[in-house]
Amino acid sequence: MTTPRKTRVAIVFGGRSSEHAISCVSAGSIMGVLDPDQYDVVPVGISRAGAWVLTDGDPGPLAITGRKLPEVTAESGAALVLPADPTSAGLMVLDPADGAASLANVDVVFPVLHGAFGEDGTIQGMLEMAGIPYVGANVFASAAAMDKGFAKKLAAAEGIPVGPYAILRAGCSLDESEMERLGLPVFVKPARAGSSHGISKVTDWAQLDAAIATARRIDPKVLVEAAIVGREIECGVLEGEAGGAPESSLLAELEVSTEGDAFFDFEAKYLGDGAPCHIPAELPDDVARQIREYACQTFTALDCAGLARVDFFLTADNQIYLNEINTMPGFTPTSMFPLMWAATGIDYPKLVDRLIRMALHRGTGLH
Repeated sequence: MTTPRKTRVAIVFGGRSSEHAISCVSAGSIMGVLDPDQYDVVPVGISRAGAWVLTDGDPGPLAITGRKLPEVTAESGAALVLPADPTSAGLMVLDPADGAASLANVDVVFPVLHGAFGEDGTIQGMLEMAGIPYVGANVFASAAAMDKGFAKKLAAAEGIPVGPYAILRAGCSLDESEMERLGLPVFVKPARAGSSHGISKVTDWAQLDAAIATARRIDPKVLVEAAIVGREIECGVLEGEAGGAPESSLLAELEVSTEGDAFFDFEAKYLGDGAPCHIPAELPDDVARQIREYACQTFTALDCAGLARVDFFLTADNQIYLNEINTMPGFTPTSMFPLMWAATGIDYPKLVDRLIRMALHRGTGLH
């Protein structure tokens, strides 16, 4: 009896963005739940400088230990390249002694990359050229969702409420009329980043220039958002099975302090105790239903695929505002996206399996 061939999955993690470490943590979690009888895992790390390496596949070093964050370096494994040749569908190991050697064909890529050069359409375009199916949104959706300004514009065009904001391109700042329109406090953030990197809460306009400079260390394009006083509600969205409509998870609420200059920053998210969360969020049925509908509409408006986490603000009078959409949200077992789907009935291993299966079904090609 012939043993069925395992599905060969390349887990790509690390990367050149400020979210390098969180990508490593997510990848380690995914590797730890993939069924070895069903999947053959090819662990591909990308260093902060952009070097691709074939790691040993041990998820242990990819965890946060105390306050030490994991990192991929050029010394983490053998050097790799992905040929942009759709007839090869494989990775090349570069060994100075023996020359390049080809790995067996890769069936699908799970790009567990957050932020620039991973969640913004760049690696998605590379995989399209190479002809390899991959988990998650296509080139356009990845780029549009990564740019918070364009994501808000596309969502607003579909009737999804967004709060007041301003876009500052290189060399620009707010004028007095924009300050009056936005009011205080405001949040200043890179337009294309995540994990709360580069974000400042401005409670006095004298702080604005420093906050813009902080954001521009990550992205020259800056988003200034009026603070919306309310609850933070998140919703997971999955691409529908067999071409069906997108599906939404039960909602989660994060208890985040907004006192003074406090906000849910990188330190609080990943190196502290995190924010208390409630799944499902305690909401009136009609409000919960509307948020879930808005989440699926946002997913569709940006032409997403695979998965997304859509975040909202809910005011005291139940007004709903889109905050942002993440096309490759944090994927550790304690991340909000897997937790919401576990509460909805799809546990972590089944969630990972479904995403890979959908990517294989969808395949690749022009989108």
